[in-house]
Amino acid sequence: MLESFAIHEEEIVNDGGDVEIGEIYSDAYEELVSKDEEEDMDALLGMYVLGIDEADAFSERLTKEVIALDTANVHAILENAPIVDEVTELLDMTLGSVEDLEEWISTINVKIRYMREDIAAIESANNCLETQVRNNSLLLKELHLVSDRFRVPPEYAETLKEGTFEEVKVAQNVEACKWLATALRDLQPPYLEPSYASMRAIREKRDELEKLKRVFLKRATSFLCDYFSSVIESTISDKDTFSTKGKLRKPVRDDLRFKCRTYARMIKHMKALDKNSLQPLRKSFCLSLNVLIRREVREFANELRSSTVAKQTNSVWLDRLESSKTQSSPVGESTVSEAYSRMLRTFIPFLVDESSFFASFMCFEVQLLTPQVDPDDVSDDSETEARVVNVDDTVPNTQNQQALESKTLKEALRELLDGIQEDFYAVIKWAHRQDPWSCISMQGATEKYLSSHKADAAWFVHGLLDDLQVRISNNFNQVVAETSKQFERTERNQAGVLYSIIKFAKLTTLIEFQIVGRNSRGGIDAAYEILAGTIFSTIENIGENDPKNFEIFAIDNYAAFQDRMYELAAVTPVLEKFYIQATDSYAQACQQYVQTMINYQFERFTSFVEKVEVLLLSTEPGKVSSMPGFTKSDLRKKLKSSLSGVEKSLTFTYKRMQKSIQRQDILTTLWNQYFKPMFFEKYKALEEILSKCYKEESLKPSSADMKIILDRMLIA
Repeated sequence: MLESFAIHEEEIVNDGGDVEIGEIYSDAYEELVSKDEEEDMDALLGMYVLGIDEADAFSERLTKEVIALDTANVHAILENAPIVDEVTELLDMTLGSVEDLEEWISTINVKIRYMREDIAAIESANNCLETQVRNNSLLLKELHLVSDRFRVPPEYAETLKEGTFEEVKVAQNVEACKWLATALRDLQPPYLEPSYASMRAIREKRDELEKLKRVFLKRATSFLCDYFSSVIESTISDKDTFSTKGKLRKPVRDDLRFKCRTYARMIKHMKALDKNSLQPLRKSFCLSLNVLIRREVREFANELRSSTVAKQTNSVWLDRLESSKTQSSPVGESTVSEAYSRMLRTFIPFLVDESSFFASFMCFEVQLLTPQVDPDDVSDDSETEARVVNVDDTVPNTQNQQALESKTLKEALRELLDGIQEDFYAVIKWAHRQDPWSCISMQGATEKYLSSHKADAAWFVHGLLDDLQVRISNNFNQVVAETSKQFERTERNQAGVLYSIIKFAKLTTLIEFQIVGRNSRGGIDAAYEILAGTIFSTIENIGENDPKNFEIFAIDNYAAFQDRMYELAAVTPVLEKFYIQATDSYAQACQQYVQTMINYQFERFTSFVEKVEVLLLSTEPGKVSSMPGFTKSDLRKKLKSSLSGVEKSLTFTYKRMQKSIQRQDILTTLWNQYFKPMFFEKYKALEEILSKCYKEESLKPSSADMKIILDRMLIA
């Protein structure tokens, strides 16, 4: 065993310390239990042949041998101490090397960890790059598809850049416009992915299409401006377009609008490309067409005035009202008024139709107005049909868009129709100069059209009608003012009636016949207020200047006013008011006149009755006869002087009234309705005074007899 142990020690030393301690221990253990040792143990045991009963001896022997072995082992160990020390030193060196190895391994592990992290980052970056490569490949593929979709077809590119605009090429231009508008729309969200919109390829494609659009719109606008100008100029050069001497021509637009409708769809798609692209075209179209419209209106108005024969004479217009000559239609509509109505009937529907056509043709996004045809003008419906344009009418959704589009349309309509109002103003001025009172029927004719045209497309026409209405109203107010000054004159006819009453009666008949429309009523009623008020003021002023004859003058004039205004007062409220006022004033004048006549013929007894009535307010009836001037003798003297021959006095009074009152009907009314009741009332009052204050006296004739006398003097 010692030999084997020594052998093992040598193996440990010969390897130069490269064999680990754990391996030494493992080899020694394997040698101790080796097969050879087992064989030696068996041989040793075979040297001792002992029986079973010699166990103690065997044990003792074994003990001795174990001790001997232990001693040998200790001796061997002591002998091998230097070797052990050397082995220990080698073990320490080995342990140091192991520690260095562990530190080196730790460092290597840290570096390996960093390497693994770097490898993971590199793998992640590689994965992202692979993903980006795949995405870029797909994106490039998609971009190629998008680019192919927006690639301008050669035929469209040629049409948009260098194509012509002849009538046969209109469909081709429309198709190119439609494709370009669709392409530009598809390059904008939501038709295109929002993430694509900012990409360089998309921006470049959009810039390319925008440039193509600008080139086409510039070329198309220039061509259409020249085309419309040439078409309108050819219309102007045609002499049959305008009114000539002896022939009034209504404007006709069939041929012009047919030529315009050829390019209607192209204009629509031009606006689809750019909403502001039509501004130069609209302006050019308005300026060219304005020249044509203004000349049509001017030639028509000039010929209308020259061909209209006024029915008036050279005398003053107001003096014609008092003329006794009767015409075939004394209250008919004047010729100048009919001329003005014809002007409106010809041009107002035409201008509305022209405005609506312009708004539709130039693609204004407003609610268009269907032209209204005057019921009196049933000729030529072609103008209404000519409005139809092959352009879809669209209306903006928002109020701001509608307001902006409406404002733009109004500015364009002003450029289209500005200047024609001067010819309408000239017709109004001419009509006022020829027949001042024609403004009544002219105002009604204007009102009829004014209430019909209020849409955006008819804005200018509505404003024109407003201006015409204002001018006609001013003329009417001027006529009323001049007439009122004429009515302030005090000239009378042979019957003592003011000429102003006769003129006013004829004037109201003329006015009422010419009234057309509801709004005219207010202005005419105001005119009646002024004129009738002037007449009544004139009558009152005459009464202040000539109070002696005022009652007779007032009776004659108020009666004349009632007679002449009776029929119109029954249907005209404002005239009914003045009729009632004249009736009251007439009754008041009759009472004053009759009172004057009674006081003149029967002054003593009427004054006596009045004095006694005043005295009775402060004195008892029985004491009146004792008052100075009221004695019975005084009573008898006054009755004798006043009532003796009363029938003759009444007859004389009637004849006196007959000399002052020329109209028998007024005289009869005065006598029967005013004089007899008032005289009988005073006579009866005298009889009552006698019964109260002079009971012993009697009145002859009595009141009953006086009633009989008055009834007997009934005058038919």
